[in-house]
Amino acid sequence: MKMAALNILSQPSPPALSFSFCYSNDSFSNNGSKCKLHFLANSQRHHFRVASSFSAPNKSGPSPMPFPMSTQFSKPGILPAGRGCSWMRDSSRCHSIVAGNESGPGRLFSVFPTKPAQVSSIEDLYEFICSGPLLDKLGLTIDSIANSIDRWLAYGLHLCRLFQLNELYLTLPQKVRFYHYYIPVFLWCEDQISQHRSGYKEGEDIPPLVIGFSAPQGCGKTTLVIALDYLFRVTGRKIATISIDDFYLTAEGQAKLREQNPSNALLEFRGNAGSHDLTFSVETLTTLSKMTKEGMKFKLPRYDKSAYSGKGDRADPSTWPEVEGPLSAVLFEGWMLGFKPLPAEVAKAVDPQLEIVNKNLEAYYDAWDKFIKAWIVIKIKDPSCVYQWRLQAEIAMREAGKPGMSDEEVKDFVSRYLPAYNAYLPTLYSEGPNGSDPNRLLVIEIDEERNPILGN
Repeated sequence: MKMAALNILSQPSPPALSFSFCYSNDSFSNNGSKCKLHFLANSQRHHFRVASSFSAPNKSGPSPMPFPMSTQFSKPGILPAGRGCSWMRDSSRCHSIVAGNESGPGRLFSVFPTKPAQVSSIEDLYEFICSGPLLDKLGLTIDSIANSIDRWLAYGLHLCRLFQLNELYLTLPQKVRFYHYYIPVFLWCEDQISQHRSGYKEGEDIPPLVIGFSAPQGCGKTTLVIALDYLFRVTGRKIATISIDDFYLTAEGQAKLREQNPSNALLEFRGNAGSHDLTFSVETLTTLSKMTKEGMKFKLPRYDKSAYSGKGDRADPSTWPEVEGPLSAVLFEGWMLGFKPLPAEVAKAVDPQLEIVNKNLEAYYDAWDKFIKAWIVIKIKDPSCVYQWRLQAEIAMREAGKPGMSDEEVKDFVSRYLPAYNAYLPTLYSEGPNGSDPNRLLVIEIDEERNPILGN
């Protein structure tokens, strides 16, 4: 029987938890796939011991992954991550996390639902994992999950550490986000990296795998990338994360773009094709692809959306984070990654102002998409969700006492992106990203709560 024991020691005050872990690696019994939990509590000593055990058919599972060293968890609150917004919601209320500066160093505010729903047993968690909507797409089976349940538990604990949550008191939305979404996607990325590396001979320099994340604004892609980056780092991989936002034109370049297109609202502000420094992006992605050796260092560009009263500018290079080789992967995310130019008359029929944007898009494959070898596309049914998600974020910012756009300003902001969504998403969903390999493409359909669902 393969055993994973979790000892949890808590003190009455202050509210913190200390964890230690132990394993025994006996062979599996053949009673079928089964998980059991024994929960023993000694209320007088405030000592809890959770021992999880499972058995599977006579197979050797993967070697247990070491759990994190003893640590302490604080109450849900401010996260030390840096970019973008995410939400973890229950069915009745919206709880949002808002970054003060989406593109630069800053603090990510965690507003996971606070009503506790205790994860009462490993058996329940195992069955919950097996009910996930992505398992068939990923080729996961109940046996493979049973054989690697220790890894799932370890990854779940790492995510609890990142988001400052107590793993025994996860709400249902938190469990969905971790075990139906973040961890399955992480396993897919790990498999893609393994396939990528297997194509090189021993001793050869292996360039990092560039994984593209194409997803509408506000759907949680930035928080997904934060979670994946954290899991990669705690499991020993060196990863770089970049966004298409990092390649926006400088403030001076944006001003010139406005002057050249005075009557085009789609190019008045940053966002659409034409508002990016493609030469800069090619230089950056080319350099990252060469980060194959120990000691190689590179500073990742970042964009400051708060500069110039919200018009934005490239952040001061002194604030850019530095990565060191060899890199295993580059996680590259953006709302318009993989968009394919349409015939001019088709684009113009969607919105006359889209004609020049569509023309600009022709240069984006060579600047972005050709570097991407594996793709994750987050699919939505209705682009109007973008407006609702953005509105939620701005409301949360205002309620937190931070400057946020008014409802009308949100409507105006999103309206500048909707023509591109309406024009390019149907092709993206039906054909995949520009130049993508169907065997290296994962499409995840999400609902209005930003959680994965069974889709096409």
